[in-house]
Amino acid sequence: MAVLVIVGWAAMGPAFGFSDTWQLVINTGTTIVTFLMVFLIQNTQNRDAQAMQVKLDELIRAVEGAHNALVNLEDRDDEELNKLRRGYADLAERARRDVANGDADTQAIELGAEKIKEKAHEIGEKVAEIDEQAERVRAKTKRTK
Repeated sequence: MAVLVIVGWAAMGPAFGFSDTWQLVINTGTTIVTFLMVFLIQNTQNRDAQAMQVKLDELIRAVEGAHNALVNLEDRDDEELNKLRRGYADLAERARRDVANGDADTQAIELGAEKIKEKAHEIGEKVAEIDEQAERVRAKTKRTK
């Protein structure tokens, strides 16, 4: 369609004597089309960015050990974003030092250790409950003898 408009405009050039008005018509038309295309492209980019944020939020939500406070982070103010960015920059710097020292660059082991501690605590509580039940059974057994 754009090619047809340009060919039509060029064909009308001799009829208008290639005047300033003839040139103004194409300049005005291209300016209007450019202006509308900017809005169309911006709208498409905004929808794409929103879809990407929703996908990232779902990944954060679904990954065990991920910080759910990071969901919907794009709505935070600049000060909070900068504070978080600095925190992650510090984390990256520590990870680089760890790699340079031959250590692992993930906290998966630390996160695993925390989970193990939690499970050990839960198991310890269950063992205590079982010990209490066993003691009651022993006491009943002594009484019945």
